[in-house]
Amino acid sequence: MKVVKSLLLILGAFIAVLLIWGLVEPYFVNLEEEEAAIPNLPETWENEEVAVIGDFQVGMWLDNDSTVEQMAEKLVELNPSAVLFLGDYIYHSVDNHEKERQRVKELIKPLTDSDIPVFAVLGNHDYGMASQTADPNEELAGEMKSALQEVGITVLHNESAALTHTDNGVEVGTASSESLYIVGLGAEWPELADSSEAFDGVPDSAARLIMMHNPETFGTLPAEAAPVSVAGHTHGGQMRIPGTPKWSYTALMNETEDDYMYGWIDDYGATGNNLYINPGVGFSILPLRINCPPEITMLKLQSNDDL
Repeated sequence: MKVVKSLLLILGAFIAVLLIWGLVEPYFVNLEEEEAAIPNLPETWENEEVAVIGDFQVGMWLDNDSTVEQMAEKLVELNPSAVLFLGDYIYHSVDNHEKERQRVKELIKPLTDSDIPVFAVLGNHDYGMASQTADPNEELAGEMKSALQEVGITVLHNESAALTHTDNGVEVGTASSESLYIVGLGAEWPELADSSEAFDGVPDSAARLIMMHNPETFGTLPAEAAPVSVAGHTHGGQMRIPGTPKWSYTALMNETEDDYMYGWIDDYGATGNNLYINPGVGFSILPLRINCPPEITMLKLQSNDDL
């Protein structure tokens, strides 16, 4: 009995420490630097960096919204050529959506006050969808889009933007042979992702970087259309056991065996397409992160001949 009691005490202590760490880890930001190979990348974009963050989930109980502000300040310091926001800025359980939208604007102010261009897509929570079967709230999504636009963020809904390096920095909107196209897809759960519309106006040979909220969208993209893509939504699994990449809290809650939760995803999508999943900032249901800290992903752009 003494052995059993000792084992139970050790197990209880381990769980307690794990839970405490799960409450602490969400306030530590991981900077992940990744090389991204893009065909026909203009020379002016060689070795330039594009940063990716998402899934703020502001408004959830015990949300770690101060981490968003920490990231905004860090991004200004890093000074990438552009920043991509991957959706789910607010959480579905909030009582006052306007208050939470204003909070998002306050948190990202260090970044939006800078000269760094920021692009965004919307996620399912921005439509008030906590599940795939919920009815999308188009009015709520429109208000979130307007809030982001008010602080100078370009929201891409099945559309693209051309970015060109000039002597004065990155110019947005004027396409040339030296442009990099940022393509943003609509949210997956409200069934608004339309790749045909999103790629309309993007020359077949043009360098492009694709952004979306839900990685399920990536599986629908045509071959060779998305050499480098980024998505969020999964929270990277949120709580992951080291050494077991297919086991995570998010996968368990969603009763899925899919292993595309975090990082570069192998054997998924059409030929020539590549996806990186950013683990986001906030939470789903439980305000815990274990072995999955909030992440700024820095993509170092290179022509595919360099890798």
